Amino acid sequence: MARISGVTIPAEKQIWVALTYVYGIGPKTSKDIISRAKVEPTERVKNLNDGEIGRIQDLINADYLVEGELQRIVSGNIKRLKEIKSYRGMRHAASLPSRGQRTKTNARTRRGRKTTVGGTAKKVASKT
Repeated sequence: MARISGVTIPAEKQIWVALTYVYGIGPKTSKDIISRAKVEPTERVKNLNDGEIGRIQDLINADYLVEGELQRIVSGNIKRLKEIKSYRGMRHAASLPSRGQRTKTNARTRRGRKTTVGGTAKKVASKT
């Protein structure tokens, strides 16, 4: 099990896929890092030696914001938007989509489970 930037990456996956398990590294960045570290992209993580893992780790530390540091910056940006009461900040505070998506339908990921409002239950027939 290799650890890169504090994340245990899966040993059975190819290195370019395994690097995407680190927060802040996507497929494109992963391929860029691997090409600069001179590692075969289709190599499995379990077959990498310590030197190759070290080169990858050094490149990530030198040139990229990842994991905790990046999450701290992102949460700080959102907090700033909330404090200045910008439109985007208010949408974040209300747990609504902040990039112009519709909310009449969809938006369930951001808004959570649907809650039914009363008055929809069938009325019981009464004897007269």
